[in-house]
Amino acid sequence: MNPVRKYLKSKKGINTILASLLMVVIVVVASVMVYAWSTGLLGTLLVQPNVGKEALTMDTFAFPSNNNVTLTLRNAGTVAVTFSSYYVKNATGTTYTQSGWTWGPTIQPNAPGLANIGITAGCVGCGSFSTSSFTFVSGNSYTVTLVTSRNNQFNFNVIR
Repeated sequence: MNPVRKYLKSKKGINTILASLLMVVIVVVASVMVYAWSTGLLGTLLVQPNVGKEALTMDTFAFPSNNNVTLTLRNAGTVAVTFSSYYVKNATGTTYTQSGWTWGPTIQPNAPGLANIGITAGCVGCGSFSTSSFTFVSGNSYTVTLVTSRNNQFNFNVIR
C-alpha cells in the first residue's frame, strides 16, 4: 500500500500545477477575447472620414500642333478628378504655367478622359512663361504637371 500512497501524493501535486496552468490559459484567452471585442466595437463606433483617393495614369499622348499636347488619362482613384492648373517644363528648365485652368476636364473614377494642354502665347489669361517663348520642339522631352482641385500633383513625361 505504500507505493499507492506515494502515487496519490504526487498526483495531488500535479493537479495543483495543472489547475494553475489551466487558470493562466483561461485568463489569457479571456484577455484576448476582451481585447478583440473592444477594438472591434470601438472601431465601428469611431467614424472614419471618407476623403477618397485621386490617382491618375497616362494611357497615351499626342501632339496635334507645335503648341498643344493631348493626354489620354485614366482615373484609377475613388473620386472624380478636376484640374485647376498645369505646368509644362522642358529639359532646359523653361516652364509654361497655366494657373487658372477653369476649362480643364473632370475625370470620373475608373474612367478615361482627355486633357488638352496648350502653350499658346498671346491670349489673355492663358498662362505665363518663365522665358519669352515656349513651343514643343520635335525630339525633346517635356514634363507635364497637372494640379487637381484637391491640390494633388501628377507628373507625366512626354516626347515630341
